[in-house]
Amino acid sequence: MTYTGKTDLINTMRRYKVCVVIPTYNNAGTLRDVVSGVLNYSSDVIVVNDGSTDATREILESFGEQISVVDYVQNKGKGTALKRGFWKAMELGYEYAITIDSDGQHYPEDLPAFVKAIAEHNGALIVGERDLSNVDINGKSSFANKFSNFWFTVQTGKRLKDTQTGYRAYPLKHLYGLSMLTSRYEAELELLVFASWNGVDIVSIPIRVYYPPQSERVSHFRPALDFTRISILNTILCAGAVMYGLPSGIGNAIRKKKIFNKEIKWFTHKNGKRKEAATTLGRLVRSVYGFSYFGFWSLFVFTPGAFIFFKIGKNTEKKKLRFHKMLQWISKSLTEKFPGADTVYENVGNETFDKPAMIICNHQSHLDLPVLMAVNPKLIFLTNDRVWNNVFYGKIIHNAEYLPVSVGMDVILPHLKTLKERGYSIVVFPEGTRSSNCSILRFHQGAFLLAQELELDIVPMVLHGAGHYLPKDDFMFRRGEITLKTLQRVPCDEYSDLALRERASVFRKIIRKEYDEIVGRKETAQYFRSLVLYKYAYRGWAVTSRCKSTLKDSRQFDDVINSRSGYKRVRILNSGIGTFALLYALVNKNTDVVAYENDVDSYSVAVATPCLPKNLHYIHAVWDSEYDCADKYDLSIILGSECEDKSHEDTIFLPLKS
Repeated sequence: MTYTGKTDLINTMRRYKVCVVIPTYNNAGTLRDVVSGVLNYSSDVIVVNDGSTDATREILESFGEQISVVDYVQNKGKGTALKRGFWKAMELGYEYAITIDSDGQHYPEDLPAFVKAIAEHNGALIVGERDLSNVDINGKSSFANKFSNFWFTVQTGKRLKDTQTGYRAYPLKHLYGLSMLTSRYEAELELLVFASWNGVDIVSIPIRVYYPPQSERVSHFRPALDFTRISILNTILCAGAVMYGLPSGIGNAIRKKKIFNKEIKWFTHKNGKRKEAATTLGRLVRSVYGFSYFGFWSLFVFTPGAFIFFKIGKNTEKKKLRFHKMLQWISKSLTEKFPGADTVYENVGNETFDKPAMIICNHQSHLDLPVLMAVNPKLIFLTNDRVWNNVFYGKIIHNAEYLPVSVGMDVILPHLKTLKERGYSIVVFPEGTRSSNCSILRFHQGAFLLAQELELDIVPMVLHGAGHYLPKDDFMFRRGEITLKTLQRVPCDEYSDLALRERASVFRKIIRKEYDEIVGRKETAQYFRSLVLYKYAYRGWAVTSRCKSTLKDSRQFDDVINSRSGYKRVRILNSGIGTFALLYALVNKNTDVVAYENDVDSYSVAVATPCLPKNLHYIHAVWDSEYDCADKYDLSIILGSECEDKSHEDTIFLPLKS
């Protein structure tokens, strides 16, 4: 999308604090048209009169207050003119200066392309690359450009096709070597070299160029003298490249984390697709430890121990209860040792399970069984075939008298009646399976039919966090907290007047309401920080480091993230690689979050983040017209701003870079 008109372009330039600097020396024949053309696109124009002796001053005076003029009597050369223009721009508060020659070879119509490049590559030096293949350029100028291109590559190790173009955009905060800048044409090459040595990105964009017939051109280039000056300068710069440029370049590459900056796909991809959470070394260690601990106790201690336990002596009721108590003990031991996670038990109904009940619980993870088994020894689970045949604990649950639902109601019901009479409660996951996003699926009627046939009270339980800690499609532990909340017991005849389908719906609503309460209480910024980091891990040193820094610095603004003030739409400006916006959207699930970013590289990182929540939308915006009006949002959060004191009810300024 392009800008909608001059006003849009000017507003965008002022937002990025961009001005146009025109150095001129004795170009009265073209100057008026150049300045007029630039004013069609910008209202922030600085003209530097480098001691002109023609009608330049009169032409500049005719523009009045439309332009700012830097004027001095003696001609000092283009390098000095650029330096004076930059100083004036910085004095006026600008952060970028687009330079355009006054001889008419550059098209003001290309100014929007520079503004767009400034927005998309903020902090870079933008170079207008001319296509010289179809223009009437003399041999000396062509040789000078190729000569300069060659030496620039030697001095910086980077390639540019056009180092002699005067149409550029300079980041004024990242200009280096101004005090050492020579006064003539070679100054433009120096600025490129100094910028490259100091780690400033240099971005080329295509521009058009016009060369009038050679008989009409005004040139201040002095071949013999200027080639001599350029040759001497290149000799000095080559020495500087060895003594300063190379060490500085290495230092800047480390400081800006430009090395080791490729994504390590072994950690971030599976079957050609980016994983929801990268395989970090921490996750790997926790998972190896967790599964080794669980596997050791299950396969080498409890499974053979159970075999021996039931082979020796009679299988009395007391012996079976002792086995269930051992199951409870080992389950408690496992839940206490979940690496990187705490398990919290909440019993709002003070339930003791002294009286048998039908326990219904939402299903989240492979870890659901040990979490529930730790609650009480007298629990019997109805499982699916996958759990029944599990290699780690299949034999254990057989000995514990758990039953697979696949055998059918006719087989299950008599067994359950016997178990009820022995004082055991029955645990069922009415969803039958787990959702990939931890949402609560439709409840099947089977559990409620069993409760009806067995005349059992129903005890709802709500499980939260297990599916985040060990997701359905992932077999590596993350960080988190697991919560099991036991609700008030519901008498067996409470909803007896409802059909089974309606009963299932009622209890689903009960569990979902309590689940949402836990979500609102537990799923804070701190809860999701580890998940956000997993999404950015191993995507390059710079990206991962930037994510870590944002997550760390954002802690001081947790009150903003966790506020949950019922906003329907929130916009986040300067969203960067999206770390803060993602964290905000995960916490505020019911808020539509629109994150704007102008930098094209940061935007590309943000949108490539795997499994973004549905309420988060990234928009790449350059022009003012691409930003929705603030009135369309309940809240605007502006990142990277030091204006915290300007925050008010519908706008928050946060000095946070994302």
